[in-house]
This record gives sequence, C-alpha cells and structure tokens, in this order.
Amino acid sequence: MGVNQEPSAIRVEVGELVLDGFRVDPERVSAAFERELTRLVEKHGVPLAADGPLTLDGLSGLPPLPAGLSARRLGQELARAVHEGLSGHGEVTR
Repeated sequence: MGVNQEPSAIRVEVGELVLDGFRVDPERVSAAFERELTRLVEKHGVPLAADGPLTLDGLSGLPPLPAGLSARRLGQELARAVHEGLSGHGEVTR
C-alpha cells in the first residue's frame, strides 16, 4: 500500500526579478514577493515539482502589470504570476 507524502520542505530560488518602468522600492517589492510566494507554495504546493526537483532557467509570458502599482501589490502580483508558471500554467524554459 503506497502512501502519498508531501515533501517536508519546498525551496524556490528566484535569481533575479527585473522591474522596468516601475517607481517602487525594490526591497519592499522583494519582501512582498517573498511573502506571497511563500503563502501560495504553502497553500497550493508546486505541482511541477511532484515528480522530483524542478529547475527552470526562465519564466516568460508574465502578464503586463500597471506601472502605478504599490510595492506591496506589485510583489504580490509578481509572486502570483511566478506561482502560476511553477504550477504549469505559464511558459517556462527548462
């Protein structure tokens, strides 16, 4: 009898976020991004990583975001878009 066990830890490493055309504090964006991505991974997991370690060299096809977003909102929206890609709903390069 097999038992499905969830991994005890999921590690997501984002090397770089490039923010062109936004006038926000990058540290605040980064903090909001990390909080939201952590929340999403804890709540929904990372389906593409179910079969083992997952390495993505790039994530593209992210939706355009309005330049007037606050740092918090921008970080949240970016995290949601990245999580969508990690969940198999975006364009990724392996």
